[in-house]
Amino acid sequence: MLDWDDLRFFLALARHGSLSAAAKVLHVSQSTVGRRLTSLEATLAVRLLNRTPDGYVPTFAGEEVRKKAEVLEAEALSLERDVTGRDTRLRGLVRVTCAETMAAHLLAPSFASLHAQHPDIMIELIPNSRELSLAMREADVSVRMRQPEQHDLVVRRIGGVAFGLYATADYIRVRGQLDFEEGCPDHHLITQMEDNQEMTQSAWLTDLASRATVVLQTSSHEAAVLAAANGGGLACLARFRGDDEPRLTRLTVPTEPPNADILLLVHKDNRDTPRIRVVLTHITECIQALGPMLQPPDLNIGTIQAVGA
Repeated sequence: MLDWDDLRFFLALARHGSLSAAAKVLHVSQSTVGRRLTSLEATLAVRLLNRTPDGYVPTFAGEEVRKKAEVLEAEALSLERDVTGRDTRLRGLVRVTCAETMAAHLLAPSFASLHAQHPDIMIELIPNSRELSLAMREADVSVRMRQPEQHDLVVRRIGGVAFGLYATADYIRVRGQLDFEEGCPDHHLITQMEDNQEMTQSAWLTDLASRATVVLQTSSHEAAVLAAANGGGLACLARFRGDDEPRLTRLTVPTEPPNADILLLVHKDNRDTPRIRVVLTHITECIQALGPMLQPPDLNIGTIQAVGA
């Protein structure tokens, strides 16, 4: 008899392409994922996935099973969300996903007060640069800095983040003055990888310093902060991180980098679930209270001046 759990494991492996990635999403070991796939293929008496140098790829039969399994999955998740939405208790697990820097510096410090008020609510904080699926219950609440591609979500702007251009004083002394009119030749850039939430700021930087060399790309804002703080190059960083790093100086620029909105996302079926509503309210109040730090009202910048700024 077909086991729905086997189908879940098959779908995760088909979507993510590797045992390690599927295991991470499912919170199990790689051997468990492999064993479940073997079980499903034995039950159906057909190979569903081929292992290639680029990862696991569905066979023709695998594509057919995948389509039907996704229909079943959507129905099961819809039922789960409906049942969850009827849960009136202020207790249980709430999964919150956001970028690494936001998790470590904004949300994690605030959850102590949430637990003090609601000790039966447990938060699972998931720092992830990838947009986890709220429809697939990979998370219940998402805090992001760009519009989602997912459907059936309630999206609310709860704040904003200001950015600035940073480098160390030693880096400027070694590499020379910033000449934005000439595109900053001989300078190094630290930028974000494609599909990252800060691609708008990275595009601003590469346009501003068009003749500089990108020496590091990363999906981690914290990695960019530390790389710049150790003299690695110019980086466009969130003000609340860059201003707080004593080794960095915010630089004068001819045009300020674009700000980013902070968006709070929840699936429409879960927005009125009491424990999720409590977490939504808490995150909103936390971000709004930090407004002056996230978008500093002052215009004071570092002492390093750029040619043409």
